[in-house]
Amino acid sequence: MEDISILPWWGWTLLALGALAVVMVTSALFLPDFHEPDFLVGADPDADSPEFIDLIISALNVPVLRGSSAHILQNGDAFFPAMLEAIRNAKETVNFQCYIWESGEVSDQFIEAFSDAARRGVEVRVLIDGFGAIKFKKEDRERLREAGVKLEFFRPLRWYNMVRVFKRSHQRAITIDGKVGFTGGAAVADKWVGNADCPEHWRDSMTMVTGSLVSGVQTAFGNDWVYCCGEILAGPRFFPQPPTGPDETGGSPPLGFAIVSSPSNAEQPIRICHWLGFRAARRRLYISNSYFIPDKRLRKAVMERARAGVDVRILVPGSKTDAIPVRLAGQTHYEELMRAGVRVYEYQPTMMHAKVVVIDGIWSVVGSANMDERSMELNEENVLAIRDAGLAAEIEKGLLEDFERSVEFDLERWSRRSLLHRLLERVSRAAIEQY
Repeated sequence: MEDISILPWWGWTLLALGALAVVMVTSALFLPDFHEPDFLVGADPDADSPEFIDLIISALNVPVLRGSSAHILQNGDAFFPAMLEAIRNAKETVNFQCYIWESGEVSDQFIEAFSDAARRGVEVRVLIDGFGAIKFKKEDRERLREAGVKLEFFRPLRWYNMVRVFKRSHQRAITIDGKVGFTGGAAVADKWVGNADCPEHWRDSMTMVTGSLVSGVQTAFGNDWVYCCGEILAGPRFFPQPPTGPDETGGSPPLGFAIVSSPSNAEQPIRICHWLGFRAARRRLYISNSYFIPDKRLRKAVMERARAGVDVRILVPGSKTDAIPVRLAGQTHYEELMRAGVRVYEYQPTMMHAKVVVIDGIWSVVGSANMDERSMELNEENVLAIRDAGLAAEIEKGLLEDFERSVEFDLERWSRRSLLHRLLERVSRAAIEQY
């Protein structure tokens, strides 16, 4: 104590600055943003109405993307072959962005496909998050660069950029020749192989789109690419079809919107997209999300729909999860959701990593975003909101099969969980800003 009492003025100044720095870092990492008022809107159209499309346009300031196709690809046995085939058939450009890349068998397949494409003259750009690439070996990176692939990393981990180290790019934005696109929850690692047939093979999905919807995926890639290396992607090689071009397919093809979110977006467009979609449900609202810690506004919208008689179901990971604290934090909301009539399921066979929403068998929201504060406020994320009964039916079919492989929570039993479990939930919830 005597040593502290005799500190000179500059010593006290340094101590004060150190204490202030600790408080500021703690606030930035773990405390919520400024006051967030409840959302209000002066219209309440159902999901199957033209007015709902107008509402999305006005609320999010995004163009309608018309004249496309969209299909869900369930698990690695479906999406990896489709992605690799598209890369092998590329003529001009391949743009590939994901959050995680881990060296292994899947990595080798993509390195070979990218390298072959680059050697035959295709422009190949690969963008990976700096944190998600920790297990991407140096020798594998060099293999790509030696083949002519343009490889970049979003905010690589450096001592001088620690102030932004917690703001990551979680996007999945993959386009080939501007004509085929993929987005969803998967990335490049061996845990995504197979068909969710064992605990080591994750349950996940990717959505493959063609036509104007690809421009929405391309824009998401382009936003992070210009941030990393300054190259602006434009022109027919990247956008061969005008985003709002005429429908040349006939009939009633899919239409949709691309929503890209960044920590700089104070309006948090993905959160608003989900909120508007939840409110529009009149018959069914199915939500599958790997990290489900919704804020009070999203919870309120979901519970209001359930009380109105909508069949609301939520699918989340069970005990086989890569993030136990996230599961515990999400469980703090199960009781209030179930009391409102929401049905909550935990997937049992393996880690459930899919991120999809389907509304009334007509609207689907697919992409990279989790239902947590990190995805809404801190990460770069991209989703597609697509009006297409065919896609919605594909997603619903997969979810109904997932519900059969899950355990549905019982309110009476859950309300009797132990005090220790409740304490662990509350402790885990304290760090939701960083999950």
